[in-house]
Amino acid sequence: MSNATNKAKVAVIGLGNIGTAVVTNLVKGNRPVIIAGHQPEQAKVLAQKLGNLVQPMEVQAAIKEADIIVFAVWFNVIKELLGKYATELQGKIIVDPSNPIAPDDKGGFVKIIGEKESAGQVLSALLPKGAKLAKALGTLGVASLANAAYKKPVPAVLFYATDDTGINGAIEQLIHDSGFEPVRVGGIDQSIRIEVFGDLHEFGALGKVVTAVEAKEKV
Repeated sequence: MSNATNKAKVAVIGLGNIGTAVVTNLVKGNRPVIIAGHQPEQAKVLAQKLGNLVQPMEVQAAIKEADIIVFAVWFNVIKELLGKYATELQGKIIVDPSNPIAPDDKGGFVKIIGEKESAGQVLSALLPKGAKLAKALGTLGVASLANAAYKKPVPAVLFYATDDTGINGAIEQLIHDSGFEPVRVGGIDQSIRIEVFGDLHEFGALGKVVTAVEAKEKV
């Protein structure tokens, strides 16, 4: 059993496909998780399904309680939440798994910010006082995020990027506890590489789930 009680408290905000997959993986890794969404009843139902490691809360209470906040919501919603909860987010670690995309009405997706911009860089300019940002948990599609977790004998990789190397340990532990091998690609200026269409994203030039050995050839 992992020493879960000594780890940073994690809250996952947003219980869509990505958020639910992240929470499910963390529970498999014996990591307690606070969950919240715009529909509180949905959080209660998911908590009942996944067991005692999951604690449902209102969004504001979840952000106050946790040390690490995973915003598993659309990119534009994260921008709104950073402003709405700026006071509560001061000094926290913010994890951004988002991609700056929207449906193109043709069954695909289109990027909604500049071609050379990344969601990570845009959000880093909006951080509340003292908050630290990591781009993580979003380099795979939801199916791979669910199916490739805890892959044996060689774990699959989730890439991450952050300017604050002091939080590397916390982010890598979070990724480990979600069933993947963490690989840092650099600072937030590299986050465009691990977002959709990037060279290290499953839905970009990488095109697949990779192991750490395969990842090192790409980074």
